[in-house]
Amino acid sequence: MTGGFIVRLGVFTVLYQDLEFEVMLDKVVELGLESVELGTGNYPGNAHCDPGQLLKNPEKIKQLQKAIEERNLTISGLSCQGNPLHPNKEIAEEHHNTWRQTVQLAKELNVDVINCFSGCPGDSPNAVNPNWVTCSWPPEYMEIKKWQWDEVVVPYWKRESEYAASHGINKIALEMHPGFVVYNPETVVELNKRAGSNIGANFDPSHLIWQGIDPVKALKYLGGKGLVHHFHAKDTYLDTSNIEINGVLDTKHYGEILDRAWTFRTVGYGQSGQVWKDMISTLRAIGYDKPVSIEHEDMLASTDEGLKKAIEFLNGIMFKEKPGEMWWS
Repeated sequence: MTGGFIVRLGVFTVLYQDLEFEVMLDKVVELGLESVELGTGNYPGNAHCDPGQLLKNPEKIKQLQKAIEERNLTISGLSCQGNPLHPNKEIAEEHHNTWRQTVQLAKELNVDVINCFSGCPGDSPNAVNPNWVTCSWPPEYMEIKKWQWDEVVVPYWKRESEYAASHGINKIALEMHPGFVVYNPETVVELNKRAGSNIGANFDPSHLIWQGIDPVKALKYLGGKGLVHHFHAKDTYLDTSNIEINGVLDTKHYGEILDRAWTFRTVGYGQSGQVWKDMISTLRAIGYDKPVSIEHEDMLASTDEGLKKAIEFLNGIMFKEKPGEMWWS
C-alpha cells in the first residue's frame, strides 16, 4: 500500500436539521468531529444551508464561513441529492435549479466537492415517473436504457460537467444509489467517460453492500481511477434468512426491519470491523485526503447514540498520523 493522507472525521449534518445552524456546529465540535457536509436542498433539505437565500446576501455567506472556521471545522462537500432528470418537468426543474445554485454557492465557499445523484429519466419523452432499468430482457428494457443514456443522461451531465468546471468544481460526486442510472462502479466510470472528467463517486458503501458488491474491491477499483471524490460512512445489515427466500430487491418500508432483506445501520453494526478497517486502509492506499462523512440512518438507534457509536468505532480504526519511512525496505 502507498499513500499517507490523513483523513478527518465528519458528519452529514442533516440528521440535526432541527437545530439552529450554530447550535448544530457546537454539537459537532462537542462530539469531536472535524468537518461538516451541508445539505443544500432537494432530498436532504436545506435547513442549515439554503443557497437561494445565501446567494442573495454575500454577507450571510461570510457569516456561515466564519462560524465554521471559528470552530476549526471544514466543509467536506455540499449535498443536493435529487433527480434533475425526472420526467415530471416541475420536479426536474426544481432539482436542477437547486443543483445550479449549489454549484454557485460552492464557488463562493471555495468548496470543490458537490454530492448528488445522477437522476433517472422515464422510459420516453411522454413518461410520468422515472423508470430504473434493472434487467436486459424483454428487449424493450435495453431500448429504454439506450434512450435514457443517449438522449437524456449524457447530454444533461455533459452540459452540467462543463458548468461545474466553469465554477471551479472539479469533483461532482455521484452517490451510487439504486433507482438512479448511476448505481454501481461501472456506471460511474461510464458517465465519467461519456460526460465529463470531473464526474466521480460519493462512495457510500451502504448502497453497494446489499447489491452484492464488495465495498473494498469497489473502493480500490474506483480509487485506482481517481474517481473517489467523497466518502460516506454508512453501514448495511444483510438479513440472510430473508435474502435466501426473496433475494435482495426489497420494496418493503424501511421500518419493517424484521422482514426486510437489508437495513441501514450505524457503522459497525452491519459489516464486520475487518471490512471497515479494510475500507479505511484502502482510502489511505488510494491517496484519499477528503473527510470521512458519517451518514446516520439507523432506525434501531437514536440520532445521538447512533452517531456517537459510529464516531467511537471509526476513531478506533482510522489513522491519525502520517506513516513513517519504510525502514524495512
